[in-house]
Amino acid sequence: MSKVANLQKESMVMLKETSRTFFIPINFLEPTLKKTVASAYLCMRAIDEIEDHPEMDDDIKRHLLLAISEMLHTEFDRDRYQELIRPYVHILPPVTQRLADWISVCPEEIVGKINESTAIMAGGMAKWVEKKWVITTKEELDDYTYYVAGLVGTMLSDLWKWHDGTETDPDLAIAFGRGLQAVNMLRNYDEDLERGVTFVPDGWNRDDMFNYANDNLAQADLYVKSIKNKRILMFCKVPLALAHSTLKALKSGKEKITRKEVEGIVEQLKQEEKID
Repeated sequence: MSKVANLQKESMVMLKETSRTFFIPINFLEPTLKKTVASAYLCMRAIDEIEDHPEMDDDIKRHLLLAISEMLHTEFDRDRYQELIRPYVHILPPVTQRLADWISVCPEEIVGKINESTAIMAGGMAKWVEKKWVITTKEELDDYTYYVAGLVGTMLSDLWKWHDGTETDPDLAIAFGRGLQAVNMLRNYDEDLERGVTFVPDGWNRDDMFNYANDNLAQADLYVKSIKNKRILMFCKVPLALAHSTLKALKSGKEKITRKEVEGIVEQLKQEEKID
């Protein structure tokens, strides 16, 4: 097995370890697109782990994120990156330590777009680390969710267009990412409050956050309607359906949906789309 093929195989293992939400639907994608989406997602997950790190000092987070953003905007250098993270390698997870690997297996003709999106995300995350994640208005909530999730939506849209010319609305692509993120925020609402973090604008309550999630998921529903490629459509529909179901569960007082419910949703979508 070639080095690239081996890294691609390892990227799928890493994806399974880091994201259940994306690992399930990614298997519906055509092989080349599947490998590319996995690598691109892991690039973004690598920096997300820095922003979310529970033990790392905020000044160090900001330093790392800004340095990574600058590297990705110019010429990413593996040795320079390893030198950057060396003092913190004992606390950084493997997905972050191996950012250079995930970049190296992205197809050459699309890696520039992936690096650009990840660079913008890292810069935005650094800004919100500096602001201590203090969100006071809906506009600030939109700004934060754009950087941490909306950019995933736009990056995916870049990949759909590269793969087969699939065109999607950029604003709806952002809403697709935002909607999934808003559901995660509601899932972690109480846990975040306990550690002194809230992503809720001033004057908002839990119901307002439910409305925010519903509004973005409604736009995400419109986003998928423009997608004709059945495998890409299935990839998008699975996390969207899981988000809708999770929102209903949270509204009724449950913490999450069960594994059996997840399997049932995926199976129903497979039958609707007539896909293996």
